[in-house]
Amino acid sequence: MAASKRAVTATALAIAVALVGVDFAIKSWIIANIPPFSVHTLIPGVLDITYVTNDSAAFSIGFGITWIFTLISTLAALALIWYLRKIETLGWAAMAGIALAGITGNLIDRFIRAPFAGSGHVVDYLKIPFNFPIFNLADSLIVGMAILTVLRILAGHQLGKAGKQAKND
Repeated sequence: MAASKRAVTATALAIAVALVGVDFAIKSWIIANIPPFSVHTLIPGVLDITYVTNDSAAFSIGFGITWIFTLISTLAALALIWYLRKIETLGWAAMAGIALAGITGNLIDRFIRAPFAGSGHVVDYLKIPFNFPIFNLADSLIVGMAILTVLRILAGHQLGKAGKQAKND
């Protein structure tokens, strides 16, 4: 069932603002309370907290080209905000809000963290086994929504639309 444009926009933006606040609060707490590179076990053998910063994209991809990620993130956030007017359901709106929060959470770091001016380093803190790169909540939101979007499309849902796509489309 299609939702009103106002409900779609309000849902997406409310979720984005709330999750950006959570992401920022966690990062601020990490900076204030965890020494860089120290390892603090949260769930033994599954999840550690380790404060690091990086100038790359999600999961430490692309070191040294921070300004490109700042540009891509800015364009992605603007495109997602623009696309909100085309979204028809609250489910898709929630997913857009979650993705927007992830993009914005790391984008804020790029502007307010050293060395600043769009080249700031992102605060990462979640460490899982298997020598996986350290990441943060914002990275998880972006990747999680990308995976969910692909799964929904593979299941026959049309991006942002109510109901399933017709077989003849």
